[in-house]
Amino acid sequence: MERKPLVPIRLDSYKPLRELVFEALREAIITGHLAPGERLMELQLAEELGVSRTPVREAIRKLELEGLVHMIPRKGAYVATLSMKDIVEVFEIRGALEGLAAALAAESITDDELEELERHLVMAAEQIGNADLQGMVEVDTGFHQILYKASRNERLTQIISNLREQIQRYRLTSLSYPGRMKTALHEHREIVDAVSARDPELARKLAQEHIENAENSMMQVIRAEKLLNY
Repeated sequence: MERKPLVPIRLDSYKPLRELVFEALREAIITGHLAPGERLMELQLAEELGVSRTPVREAIRKLELEGLVHMIPRKGAYVATLSMKDIVEVFEIRGALEGLAAALAAESITDDELEELERHLVMAAEQIGNADLQGMVEVDTGFHQILYKASRNERLTQIISNLREQIQRYRLTSLSYPGRMKTALHEHREIVDAVSARDPELARKLAQEHIENAENSMMQVIRAEKLLNY
């Protein structure tokens, strides 16, 4: 099935054009608009975005450095496929970091931050009711950002931020698994309860299990869609 064209770049931003093109293509890859294995044709992308080929070419090179694009000699640029090794490595790291963030948050979270987490639970339920996957991804991202902030560990937050692209790409795929959004909301509720009870070890355990379950859901989606590059 032919994908929908990308949205043209709005030129009223203060950012340089090359940065706008890079962000647009990166977002398209992370959200799955540009699918794993899809060839990136410079001229086609430039026409869709309403720009010349030069910033598109620069963006593709930068995306290659981030691991989101794979260059094949004499064939061109392709959206990087999801490899078993990449998935396992990212989820192993994320599980440990999320567990630590939740444990630290249980020790130092404020009442205002707890209220923010509660609001995100309500927002997540609304997105599930609307069957809005993209909306759920945004709420899920915000939920975890609050936990990172509540950990009061800036280095931890920075390390997790360095994995942002990979995490966002995997988050969308994982949450698309049937029933996963509802399960994720239940897991979030348990994490909030543990953090609110100031129980670091339980919060750590629940956060790690949450990430393990997300990984399992993602594997199911990938196997079903045969996106996995063995």
